[in-house]
Amino acid sequence: MIGNRRLIGALAAREIASRFRGSLLGFAWAIVQPVFMLAIYAFVFSEVFKSRWPGGTGSKTEFALVLFAGLIVFNTFSEVFNRAPQLVLSNANYVKRVVFPLEILSVVSVLTALFNLVVSLAVWLAFYMIVAGVPHPTVLLFPVALLPLLLLLTGLSWFFAALGVYLRDIAQVTAIITAAIMFLTPIFFPVDAVPERFRGLLDVNPLAPIVQQVREVLIWNMGLDPVRFGTSFVLGLVVFGAGFAFFQKVRKGFADVI
Repeated sequence: MIGNRRLIGALAAREIASRFRGSLLGFAWAIVQPVFMLAIYAFVFSEVFKSRWPGGTGSKTEFALVLFAGLIVFNTFSEVFNRAPQLVLSNANYVKRVVFPLEILSVVSVLTALFNLVVSLAVWLAFYMIVAGVPHPTVLLFPVALLPLLLLLTGLSWFFAALGVYLRDIAQVTAIITAAIMFLTPIFFPVDAVPERFRGLLDVNPLAPIVQQVREVLIWNMGLDPVRFGTSFVLGLVVFGAGFAFFQKVRKGFADVI
């Protein structure tokens, strides 16, 4: 894949540009959407539900920052995961080309989602500086905290992209899984709010420790937890390797099915 980095970059740039081509605001939509969603979530949870994040200052703006930090991770996961089953099918013209490296489609999908993540993070940082001042130095660890997510997403994308060629209903399954993961991930609530007997559900959710780690480096001025980060990173590597191996093993039949 390293040898195809220019092709990957070109396809990712084209994918990002195609999303805004022909629209009135163009790339400005990439900023407008996260700003709008941040405002909506802040209003609903802090004004309507009167929610406050335990262990913090209890302010409305802090809750919005904590909530949006979790959503940045989940939205990236959701975008790549839900797109994966149609990834090869929507690029059927590439399947017939023997020389085209189909495996880079998942990498392009992750990079495209990463663009949206960076824009959302910029919005988050701007809001943080307005309401709280200069971010903690640990914010520089954010890219490192994100590594397990990128490995996990690429591996899952390879697996479900390959599976989606043979099982067309898999897109419905990923939608259900995404909905379940959204409520089984500590996005709208802290881990401590989950009853002890149900915390095992968080342990089997690979997104939960990543969300916690991202919040710790962005908001709580904490470094990377060696155990949590190490476990997530190893899991990400395993999924990355297994997903790639599965994709390469079954790709020979793509042309026959499509």
